[in-house]
Amino acid sequence: MRRSARTLVARAARALELQGVNTTTTSSSAQVAAPFAISARSFANDADLLKTPLYDFHVENGGKMVPFAGWSMPIQYKDSIMEATNHCRTHASLFDVSHMCGLTLKGKDAIKFLEGLVVGDINALADGTGTLSVFTNEKGGIIDDTVVTKVNGNEVYLVVNAGCREKDLAHLNKHLQAFTAKGGDVTMDVHDDRSLLALQGPEAAEVLQQHVKEDLSKLYFGMFTKIDIAGSPCFVTRTGYTGEDGFELSIPNADAVALAKALTSDSRVRLAGLGPRDSLRLEAGLCLYGNDLNEDITPVEAGLTWTIAKSRRDACDFLGGDVIKKQLADGVKQRRVGFVCKGAPARQHSDVITPEGQKVGEITSGAFSPCLKKNIAMGYVDKPFAKAGTELKVVVRGKASDAVVTKMPFVPVHYHKPS
Repeated sequence: MRRSARTLVARAARALELQGVNTTTTSSSAQVAAPFAISARSFANDADLLKTPLYDFHVENGGKMVPFAGWSMPIQYKDSIMEATNHCRTHASLFDVSHMCGLTLKGKDAIKFLEGLVVGDINALADGTGTLSVFTNEKGGIIDDTVVTKVNGNEVYLVVNAGCREKDLAHLNKHLQAFTAKGGDVTMDVHDDRSLLALQGPEAAEVLQQHVKEDLSKLYFGMFTKIDIAGSPCFVTRTGYTGEDGFELSIPNADAVALAKALTSDSRVRLAGLGPRDSLRLEAGLCLYGNDLNEDITPVEAGLTWTIAKSRRDACDFLGGDVIKKQLADGVKQRRVGFVCKGAPARQHSDVITPEGQKVGEITSGAFSPCLKKNIAMGYVDKPFAKAGTELKVVVRGKASDAVVTKMPFVPVHYHKPS
């Protein structure tokens, strides 16, 4: 790696350290492992990174760009990560999440095909509604987590993680070829022609309402619609990754900058980057793939049993279903839990031990909470130690500090639901 990329990553790590956010660097991998993973894989320079249509807009607005999942993305802007996190909790923030991969499955067998790969009952969803689900492998492990929206009986819209894009698309294509070879009617369209913006925060709805004709108060959490925003055809999902009310807006690439400018022209809206996005999701108890989820962790172990539709638990007719069905019946040996910690912020891979020194788990994400003004974390522990209130210790840089198992989310969530 040349000096420019290494310096960029080092500066990003230092910026996070100054904000109390967990970062580590290892010379062998040249990787910053914050609560999210910032990769610096042998990029000759910034030109080797993918850029979203808003790249120049970020730079013009003071975005501090870092490598992330092969993309050049803003980690923060002119305000601190703490300030940006609190602003989203009280007003509204705009995130560029165009590095994520949106795709649509169409055809009379689209839902049948997808249900062989995810654990949810997609067919039972009402048109225009969605749910969090997971792709599983033959061992029941999580290939990726994804928001699945049933647009109608013949169309499903998904958004998958940027870092999992290649393996997700390969996985889908492999099974798609086998499915269609047997006469199945389904096609897949990857939306590389569209950008994705996330407008989040308690004032997000009031801001967005100024740019649409439809009454957004009737679009509840998890609902989806196709409408024009400022004259551009958009996919609008009332969802997000912050624990706050908000929207994810899929918009044609050519119109993305204009919409970002229109939304941020409102004084209530600030641009926000990867730093506050991670603080927000951790406070809300939301998983980050690659940290809290991976192909060796099942949804039952991850505390995501609720994503496995009850209507599918008898058959478990999806990849790894036999493993998951056994776990549903017999239980699991480890569980994902939250922690409130003293001492230094807990880091990914930090050992969790009993007061007597026995290792009983490992941290997967940890950071200083800008809202709670204390260190929080999540990780996996042996099931006997998973009860809220259990007193344990977390080892950071060789020093053990007190930690208490805590229910998640760490802060109240504010989703727009029917009263």
